[in-house]
Amino acid sequence: MPLLQWLNTYTFPVESRFKDLQFAHNVYTQVVKRTLRNGTTTACYFATIHTDSSLLLGRIAHDFGQRALVGKLGAIAKNNNLHIQSHISENTEEVKLVKELFPDSESYTDVYHKSNLLTEKTVMAHGCHLSDKELVLFRETGTSLSHCPNSNFSLCSGVLNVRNVLNHKVKCGLGTDVAGGYSSSMLDAVRKALDASKVLTIQNPEHNTLTFQEVFRLATLGGSQALSLDDHTGNFEVGKDFDALRVNVAAPGGPIDLIQSDRPKNLLEKFLNLGDDRNIMEVFVAGRKVVPFTDL
Repeated sequence: MPLLQWLNTYTFPVESRFKDLQFAHNVYTQVVKRTLRNGTTTACYFATIHTDSSLLLGRIAHDFGQRALVGKLGAIAKNNNLHIQSHISENTEEVKLVKELFPDSESYTDVYHKSNLLTEKTVMAHGCHLSDKELVLFRETGTSLSHCPNSNFSLCSGVLNVRNVLNHKVKCGLGTDVAGGYSSSMLDAVRKALDASKVLTIQNPEHNTLTFQEVFRLATLGGSQALSLDDHTGNFEVGKDFDALRVNVAAPGGPIDLIQSDRPKNLLEKFLNLGDDRNIMEVFVAGRKVVPFTDL
């Protein structure tokens, strides 16, 4: 189902239910626990238009120890130095609709730019159909992209050329875009990002396919840079917060089979290719162990 049809059929009707705080509490608790259990220490959440339930999401994430961002807009964000998040150029019909709604704007990106929404603390999901000129504007304004390949495949939206994004020196991380994508795991995002890059190579053999190392960086330091949090997290540099997963690639009943000759690099690649929450024993956010869960 295409994006706009999917939004009207499923997403918007469900989002209207978030005016019910009990419903919001149940859903947001599941969401935060699920993302933490999958090893996401820092999440950028798209809440609904309902103020009370959005504030509730922030409290739930805080109580469970997850570092979470719920973006704001325009002048409010500028005056309070807040983060901004939205979607851009996800599929061709969406791009066409934006052009019809804003005929005086040069591009989809220009619509945001004229509204003062492109900043160093802005992260935009998707960007599958951004032009080179739009990517230049991203770089000049410090705006980041969140590559959400599972969602892009699931909704037949398009394939982001991450290599071109990186060549334009635009900050880029990985995202899940649940429920546009069907998995809340960043491991899935890693795999789908590699698949997306391979698709582009199939279409054009001269395309420089992303490597495991590059995609792993997108999932870690790249994400923290996209959220302007790389001074706090993203790697293990001295002075940064201790955000970490304790992984057991040989977890009993897990999805990974080991052989005696496996080297550390092989183990990492096996975890990225095959691992899931069964391999994630503990999750730490800013030094606090948040998984396994404790009673709140």
